[in-house]
Formats: sequence, structure tokens, C-alpha cells
Amino acid sequence: MSLARHVDADKLIAEARDHRIHKHTGKRSDLHGIPYASRYEIDQELPRFKMPDSGVDPKAAYQLLHDELLLDGNPNMNLASFVHTWVPDECQKLMEENLNKNLVDQDEYPAAQQIHERCVSMIANLWHAPGDSSAAIGTATTGSSEAIMLGGLSLKRRWQEKMKAAGKDIHHPGPNIVMGAEAQVALEKFARYFEVECRLVPVTPESNFVMDAKDAMKFVDENTIGVFVILGSTYTGVFESVTEMSAELDRYEEKTGIHIPIHVDAASGGFVAPFAYPEYKWDFKLPRVQSINASGHKYGMSAVGVGWIIWRSPEFLPQDLIFELHYLGQTDYSYNLNFSRPAHPILAQMFNFINLGFSGYRRIMLNNLSKARLVSHALENSGYYSILSNVHRAKPTPPLSEMAGQVIKGHNPLDEEDAAFYNEGLPVVSFRFTDEIKAQYPEVKQAWVQEQLRAIGWIVPNYPLPPAAENIEILRVVIRESLSGDLVRKLITDILQVTETLLESGGPSLSMMMAAKTANQDKKSDEKHGDLARGDIKENTSTWAKPC
Repeated sequence: MSLARHVDADKLIAEARDHRIHKHTGKRSDLHGIPYASRYEIDQELPRFKMPDSGVDPKAAYQLLHDELLLDGNPNMNLASFVHTWVPDECQKLMEENLNKNLVDQDEYPAAQQIHERCVSMIANLWHAPGDSSAAIGTATTGSSEAIMLGGLSLKRRWQEKMKAAGKDIHHPGPNIVMGAEAQVALEKFARYFEVECRLVPVTPESNFVMDAKDAMKFVDENTIGVFVILGSTYTGVFESVTEMSAELDRYEEKTGIHIPIHVDAASGGFVAPFAYPEYKWDFKLPRVQSINASGHKYGMSAVGVGWIIWRSPEFLPQDLIFELHYLGQTDYSYNLNFSRPAHPILAQMFNFINLGFSGYRRIMLNNLSKARLVSHALENSGYYSILSNVHRAKPTPPLSEMAGQVIKGHNPLDEEDAAFYNEGLPVVSFRFTDEIKAQYPEVKQAWVQEQLRAIGWIVPNYPLPPAAENIEILRVVIRESLSGDLVRKLITDILQVTETLLESGGPSLSMMMAAKTANQDKKSDEKHGDLARGDIKENTSTWAKPC
């Protein structure tokens, strides 16, 4: 049956097709088939892999791409991604009206630039940056990846300046940065691209699969430019403790005199924690936090293509990272990796700030977390799954004296509808087969759940946890605003039905068995190429297959 893998589908299609002149002339698989060609009166065929000599009617070009993109998954059912997939019609209209504005042209588009600056001020105020928020230091970025690069570069430059002032070598052994092994790939990219040694702190079940502050201290020294602390693991949604990390570094500085700053990667948590957990300390309230990034297009709920980085105050953004521009009509200043930048996602961010306000964001985040708890409890109570995320688990009850103060502030620790009643984290559900189910049904692969859900339309990834815990595979659901209560109910029902079908049949459908067989054949093929090649494949996979 494996012969099917060696059949050239493009060749078969070319040979099976009616051609008006020479049936088998040329590589016909290189041609597009234009939909509705007769209706658009098109008699030419477009090449697929090079630019055509002449184009086609815009309606035909639209129809061709529109129909091809129907093969994509439904963004609303893509529960693998933290990226927001819906905005109100009014926001959509605002973005369409400003699609052709380039934010870098500050003199030509001063209103858009002022809105950008107001966004920076609002976010700085939200994250408790000291001083006047109208003079906040920060910028929009393409996403958290660019923001992390800028934050990391600031750490590196300040470390270099400190070492040079002390007369120390900045090249041998060179700078290093510390982060948890669950770090999103953008953090590791910074280290690799900008020649900083990446020190990954192993994660364990005891640390909730995120970096433990005490463990991190084993990796710091005078060449550590900073610690990346992650406010919301992409694996389980758990917050690393910025407070504990800061306290450990305070003790280290008292002992050694070495100051090590913190950059908070709040890609998702930066727009969850302030609203869902207003009393939680993680931001510029902690003096050691030098900079923070977040993705506006995640729980900031803007359209895709915008992130943010805010520095504590001007001295934390080194001057040599700021460029003075004179050729766009006036003197402008830039501290981005990208030059051109679309204005419309930033305008969508401001739309949300104005449209929702603090109370609107809080209402949405509490609703997201409530749905995450519903999914968690339902799957856990089914007996099929263990839950690795923890936003559905209540925190220990605080002393009565503390409770009284919190109730006065409007956050009742005994209110089970208040997120403050539970462990802090993102509205994420990470789950896996229970040990009992794995023992009873060893032939059933957890990855089949992902594939069967995909056949229904749900995109729910299955993947291993980070190094030191990679023997554990998890399924993960990200709850976003657009996932209605009815869809949550349907999701739970579909997960349970798929699970029971797999367990009752002792295996997957025919398509799933063929996929498993193919995977086994590929594995055997890899083994023939020796340990070195196999090691290269594993290294690349561990680097690039991390969740986003």
C-alpha cells in the first residue's frame, strides 16, 4: 500500500487532462486553473510559480485567490493560536479606511502618529510606569517578536556600557541571558540573532512547567544581561512569578553587588493580568522590571500585526538604539527593527481602548477565564483527561484581615466568579490523557484526538512539553473573545465524542491509521540516515515547532 506515496499527482493530472494542442507538452502542473473562466471570458492560463506575462481581470484574480483560501481553516475555530480573529464592523471599517497609511511617515500622517503615542501612554499607565504617562517611552512593533528583540538589545547595550565602565571584557566569555525552557521561540531567536548565550532553565511538574525563580539563580553571573520572565506560558498559560524572580535577584545583588534587570515577556498576559488580576504584582511596580512587551493582536484584541514595548523610563532605552531621521519632511526619531509599518492595526488598538475601556476589557477577560474553567472542569470530570493548566484551581483562602481589604477594593477572594479566587494565568486549557487511560488503552495515540477534531473543523494542537518534560504530550485550547458559550459547549461535546470513539474502537479511522503508518515509515527512513542526520532533524524541530 505504500506505493501511493511514490505516485506523482501532478504528473497524473497532466496526463489525464484534455489539452487542445499537445496533450503532454510542458509541465502542466505549473499552471493555474482559473475558476469560472468562461464567465470571465478568460482563455489564457496563468503560471503558478512565476509572474505571468500579462494579467487577468481583477474579478478573476480575486476569485482565484478567494477560492484557494477557502482551503484554510476557520480562524474562529483555530484554538491553537493566541492571535485575535475578530473585530467589530466599525473597527474593520476604520482599518479599511487607513490601509494605505505608513506610520513611519510621521509628518504626512500626524494624526495617526499622535494616536500611536497615545496608545503608548495608555499602556504605560496600565502597566504602572513611573512618572508622567504622557511622556512614556515605548513604541508599536510588528508583534511581540520585534518587541522582544528591542527589549533584549536594550539589556545587552546597558550591560556592555556597565562592563566597559568597569574595564571588563565584553567578548570573553561574552553576554548571556536567562529564561525558562518553555520560552516562546522569539526569545531564543533574540539570543541567537544577537550573539547572546541562551541559558534555558529546565521546567518540571513541581514548577508548573514554567521557570522557578530559585532554579534560575543557578544560571546567573556577572555576564547575565537580564532575565526574561514570561507572563503566560504558551504551553499551559501559567504565569512565571515576576515578584519571586525580582526578590531572588535583590538577594543576589545584596550579596554580590551585581545588578541584573528583568524584561517581562507579557506577549499574552500583558492584556490579561491588569484587567483580570488588578492586585497582582508583575509590572513596573517592581523596580527591577526594566521593560515589558505585549502583543496588541493577542489579548489586546487588535487586528494582527501589532505589538508593544514600553521602557520603565528614558535611561533604559540606550541612545545608540535611537535613529534621527531627516528625509521624511521633518526630524523624526525611530527605534524599531522595521522601518515601514502599517497604521491600521494601531488604530484598531486605539479603537478597542476607547470602545471598551478598563471595564470592558475586564468583562471580556473574566468571561474568557470563566469559559476556560468550564472546559477544564468538564474535561477533568470526564475521567479521560488530566489538566495541566491551573486557572480553574482555587488559591488557598487568605487570612480574614487580607480578605476584608480586598473586598473593599471590589475583589472578593470568596467570589467564585472572580478570577482572583483562582490561580493567575491565561484563559488556556492544557490537557492530556490520564495515566489510567494511557495504561488501559496503550494503542490509542493522543495525537489522534487532534486529527479527528481537525476533521470536524477544530484546530487543537497536540505537542510535547519543553526539554526535561518532553516525554509529556499535551492538547491545548486557547479561549478568545469570539468563542461563544454555544461554541464552548460544542467543543466540549466534540472532544468527548472523539475521545470515546477512539477508545471504543481501539484505534482511529482508516485515514488516521494510514497517517500513523506513514509516520512510522518516515521514522524508519530517518533511522537509515544515521545518528548525525537524525540529531539535526531533532534539533531543528525543537527550535521551530514551538507553539505561538
